[in-house]
Formats: sequence, structure tokens, C-alpha cells
Amino acid sequence: MSGYYTLIDTLRTLLIGSPFVNQVTEGDLYDIDLSKQTIFPLSHIMINNVSILPNVLKANITIIAMDIVDISKSEPTSLFIDNTNRQDVLNTQLIMLSRIVAQLTNGETFEDNYQLEGEPSCEPFTDRFENLLAGWTMTFDVLIPNEMTSC
Repeated sequence: MSGYYTLIDTLRTLLIGSPFVNQVTEGDLYDIDLSKQTIFPLSHIMINNVSILPNVLKANITIIAMDIVDISKSEPTSLFIDNTNRQDVLNTQLIMLSRIVAQLTNGETFEDNYQLEGEPSCEPFTDRFENLLAGWTMTFDVLIPNEMTSC
């Protein structure tokens, strides 16, 4: 039975295939190395829980998509746009997560029976971590085949 392995590998493949992701990690949030040596943008996969249903496994998943916010030395020219690339980071990471949703909705993974259930929820963050990271936390449910037989 390879359900868990296949699930995290499928998500990793989808993420690393994006032009807005350079590194993918998995596991506990506190295990992420957020030092300046980490290659950003980074996406982190967390499997929150799995429900075992008769023919499928229903996994609740969180993906954290983040990048470093760069601060320009020049003075801000507007109150709306500050002297950072924070809005650019939020934009690119949301686009990347939208692409993952599209692939789970009607892409190759959908055809492989990895199917999104319900609507994903995305929450932005701008000061969640220590080295000026910004991005989105997306939580969603995905149905995957339950390969376990009753025999």
C-alpha cells in the first residue's frame, strides 16, 4: 500500500513543476529550515488528517507557499505600494496555488483519481516567520483511491 507516499509525491511533483517554486518540503511546520540558505520560493506540505472511507481516502492538506520579501533602499513613492515586493510575492504564490487547484480539478492528477473535494481556502500571511516571508496558507480536501482490500 503506497497511498501516503503517492499522495505526498504527487503534491510535490505538482508544486515543483511550477515556475514559482524552487523547493518543496513536507512534515511538521517547525521542521522547515527558514534560514537565508533555503532556496525560496518554498512550498511546504502538511497532511493534517485522513478519513478512511469505503473506496477512497479523504486527506485534509495544508500547503504553505512562501517567498522572501525584499526591501528596497529607495523611499516609497506611494502609501498603497510600499518599498517591498510583498504584493509581488502574494500575487505569484496565489497564482501558483490556483494552478495546483486547477490540476486537481481537471488536470492529469484528476484523471489519476486524485480529486479535489469542496473549495480550497487560502489565507495570506506577511509576518508569520522570522525572515520577512510572505505568502499563502491553502487548506483543502483531496480524495485518493483506497488501495487496501478487505481480504
